Amino acid sequence: MKTIFSFKKITLAAILATQISSCATTTNDSVAGVKRSQFMLLPASYVTDMSSQAYAQTLTTAQQKQALNADKTELDRVRKISNRLISKVGVFRADATKWNWEVNVEKNDQLNAYCMPGGKIMVYSGLIEKLKATDDELAAVIGHEIAHALREHGRERMSQAYVQQFGLQALGAVISKGTSTAVGNASVQAAGMGSQLFFALPNSREQERESDRIGLELAARAGYNPDAAVSLWQKMEAQGGSKPPEFLSTHPASENRIAELRALSPKVRPLYEAAKAGK
Repeated sequence: MKTIFSFKKITLAAILATQISSCATTTNDSVAGVKRSQFMLLPASYVTDMSSQAYAQTLTTAQQKQALNADKTELDRVRKISNRLISKVGVFRADATKWNWEVNVEKNDQLNAYCMPGGKIMVYSGLIEKLKATDDELAAVIGHEIAHALREHGRERMSQAYVQQFGLQALGAVISKGTSTAVGNASVQAAGMGSQLFFALPNSREQERESDRIGLELAARAGYNPDAAVSLWQKMEAQGGSKPPEFLSTHPASENRIAELRALSPKVRPLYEAAKAGK
C-alpha cells in the first residue's frame, strides 16, 4: 500500500510540475503590453468543452423564450462589429483565428455582454438600447470581452476554483485522465459547475486591466475609435443609480480605470488611424 501511495504522490507531483512549468502568458506581447505569466492547471480543451455546453444551453433557453436574435437589424450590426474585431485576434494569438466563433444577441434588458472560452459571444439588447451605444462603443465592450477569452481568464479562474473545490489530487487525476470512481464523480461535478464558475467568479483587477488594454488595442486595429471606451464606461456608470448595472458587478468601473484608458488611447491611436486609412 505504501508503495502504491508513494507512486500516486510521485505521479501527481510530476503531472502538476509539468502543468506549472508550462504556465506562461497566453497572448503575444503587443502595444497593450500585457505579458503576465498565468496560473493554468485545467487543460484548455476541458474548459472549452464545458463552456461550449453552457453556451449551447443558454442559446436553447433564449430560443425557448423567443429572445434569441429577435431583432435582425441588431444581430447584423453586432455580428458585423464582432467579425471586424475577430479578424484581428491573430495579432494576440494565432490559434484564435481557428476558434469556432459564435456571435448572438439575447433580448434582455440587462446591460451585459460576455465572450466565453473558445469564442462564444453573447450581447444583451439592453446594452445596445439603454446606452444608445455607437458602433465604436459596442466595439469597445465586445473587444474587452474577446480579450478575456484570448487571455483565457475563465480558464485561469476555473483552475483556481477547481483546486479549491476538489483538491490537487482530483485535478491531477483529471489531467492524467484517471478513471477511478472518485475522479469520475469529480469530473461530473466540475462539468456541472462549469458555467457557474465562469459567471459567478469575478475577474481579478489585473484581469480586468489586461482586458481593458487588449480590448482597446483590438478595437483600434479593427478601425474603431479608442476614445469610445471612455464614453462607454461613463454611460455605464450613469445608468447605475441606486443599483449598479449587472455588467458593473463583474466589470467595476472607476476613475482610475477611465484614466488608464485615456492614457492608453494615444498609444493605440496610430493603429486606429492606419486601419481607417486602409493600411
